[in-house]
Amino acid sequence: MKSLFPVTEHTIATARHKTFFLACGAPEAPPIIFVHGWPELSLSWRHQLPCFASLGFRAIAPDMRGYGRSAIYSRHEDYALEVIVEDMLELLSALGRESAIWVGHDWGSPVVWSMASHHADCCRAVASLCVPHFPGGFRPENMVPFVDRNVYPEAQYPVGQWDYQLFYEENFEKAHRDFEADVASTVKALFRSGNPAHKGKPARTSDVRRRGGWFAPLDRAPPLPLDTRVLSEEELAVYVAALERNGFFGPDSWYMNHQRNAAYAKRAPNGGRLSMPVLFLHGDYDVVCETTVSRLADPMRAACDDLSEVVIPSGHWMAQEQPVAVNAALARWLATKVPDAWPA
Repeated sequence: MKSLFPVTEHTIATARHKTFFLACGAPEAPPIIFVHGWPELSLSWRHQLPCFASLGFRAIAPDMRGYGRSAIYSRHEDYALEVIVEDMLELLSALGRESAIWVGHDWGSPVVWSMASHHADCCRAVASLCVPHFPGGFRPENMVPFVDRNVYPEAQYPVGQWDYQLFYEENFEKAHRDFEADVASTVKALFRSGNPAHKGKPARTSDVRRRGGWFAPLDRAPPLPLDTRVLSEEELAVYVAALERNGFFGPDSWYMNHQRNAAYAKRAPNGGRLSMPVLFLHGDYDVVCETTVSRLADPMRAACDDLSEVVIPSGHWMAQEQPVAVNAALARWLATKVPDAWPA
């Protein structure tokens, strides 16, 4: 379906932060806000914005702090979830709205989970792609107990697929320096479509520390061909330009706040339990956020009163790899579980 509305560019600036965002749909329509993850952009929701505008929503996708045309900062603590949630509250206020439907992916998922658990009155409903809700906070300590030890024997993979997150904490300079060495190759290496043949096999993220880097023995990403099932040449150019301009310090700093984020999670009302409608989309071929075989989604199931789950035949970059399936799942859930938010 072709959208009746163009995608437009906007910026809001307060005394504490500047947020750039894309918007599509009638300004007075019910808002649905899409929150991207690492190392993406508002562009990551390019398939969702016109679709949901055509369905009668005001679809919004911000560049998160440290990314694109939003403000960037030089301290790790400036990328803690509590600070980022304040950005989203300011965005909601600038839109003149008291609540919205929130959709997150990757690191955008802990953002929308935090919005829902700390500011339930601002969330008519919340949806997440790939990353489930952890009431105690999204950090390795809370995820390791759910590692599939059939795939990751503890002696060889003590923290399973979450090893890469500890690499940031132990070798931050090398991590972001290797990503920045050849940004185009980095983007092409990261944005790959899901492969069913990789199911049940260890993810490359599980031994980053032992290998000495994301791309070890290289100190930069290998020259892989572009996976056009995820990105076009034009979209690649947008990602590369933004990441070359801003660098990876900001995006990688999101991984440097596990203790701060855990402390923030502990202050959530009702222990982080969610009563609003929740949708979780499993990536069937996502070998890092693997939720279809392991018990990784169990804490979310225990903490949500009204949870819907859908399995998408996709890798991690679900909204870009399988946009039709993602849009259909979101629309079906909104129509059946959030009928009061559906446009008149």
